[in-house]
Amino acid sequence: MIRLGLAIFLVCASLTVSSKDNPKAQELIERFQLREGKIPSNQHPKWKAPKNVVFWGSDSQIEPLRKRFPNLNIVATNDINQAKTHLKTADVFLGYCIPALLQEKTNVRWIQSMGVGIEGCANSQSLKASKALVTNTQRLSSPEIAEHSIAMMFALVRQLDLYGKSQAKSEWDRSIAPDPNEIWEIEGRTMLVVGLGGIGTETARRAHGLGMKVIATRNSSRSGPDYVSYVGLSNELLDLAKQADVIVNTAPLTEKTMGMYDKAFFDAMKPNAYFISIGRGKSVVTEDLLAALKAGQLAGAGLDVTDPEPLPKDHALWTTPRVIITPHVAYRSEKLRPRVMVLVEENLRRYINGEKMLSVVNLERGY
Repeated sequence: MIRLGLAIFLVCASLTVSSKDNPKAQELIERFQLREGKIPSNQHPKWKAPKNVVFWGSDSQIEPLRKRFPNLNIVATNDINQAKTHLKTADVFLGYCIPALLQEKTNVRWIQSMGVGIEGCANSQSLKASKALVTNTQRLSSPEIAEHSIAMMFALVRQLDLYGKSQAKSEWDRSIAPDPNEIWEIEGRTMLVVGLGGIGTETARRAHGLGMKVIATRNSSRSGPDYVSYVGLSNELLDLAKQADVIVNTAPLTEKTMGMYDKAFFDAMKPNAYFISIGRGKSVVTEDLLAALKAGQLAGAGLDVTDPEPLPKDHALWTTPRVIITPHVAYRSEKLRPRVMVLVEENLRRYINGEKMLSVVNLERGY
């Protein structure tokens, strides 16, 4: 009996290793202020100790997970049909909210989205009905996306898009340089960050570091870091837009944010202000943005996301002056994937042990 009790104790102890015993996980939690869910995972109505896990990716990517969790059957695939087959018997899916995978009824109990966007999960009625637990990688790509937004701001303010056209034609043409009064210094200007979450906070921090005044909106409260001089609620958007020289959309896509950047919004902007969208394309009414640009109601736009997306080759945005477009790549860097895998491993450990999960998503709320 003593030996049996000791064996049980050792097994339990090995299962309950905390994130504090994993320096990388603890560093990730502290660096990005990752939040735990309200209840332990084993109190979730769908929880049970997992056996079968599907990973969206390659075998080489999951080798560390197989070594860490040898008792799990972890299969890797990036083929839709194979994934559908494996998900019929899987307890856990480590992948993305891919609509084609989530249209049918599934027995999956937990989905770890390896991306931030969870629209594919939130829009799946079968997934909502299943009451599956969903977590994502919110905040982990914040540095990359924030830096992309700042890069777009500088490119627009310095009007680098004009020179890029001359370079493509191998022309040294100084006549295209704008009037000096049309190029202003960043320091002392005002940035409005719409959606003061992880990405918005990182963007605000960088703008403040450049000497800008930063104001913001958020849906949940008026709280914010010291470097944001004013945090308004979402219903203050138009009033704050009138004050800003640069407006950055970092808001998630929800019913409330769908089409929020419309004619009324662009009418409120200063005619020499810039609009940057790195949140979700469907937050912007594209026709209203095009009309505002044509009418000179704003100085230019930087878009990493569009509606529709991908943007068709014949779309008017491609040829509209003072518009910089990148194809939804703001999140990319050499550091993101390693961060994501640390979170995946930590959340898998927590799920197995029935602990509180990190970055739990509210499907009804949409983020």
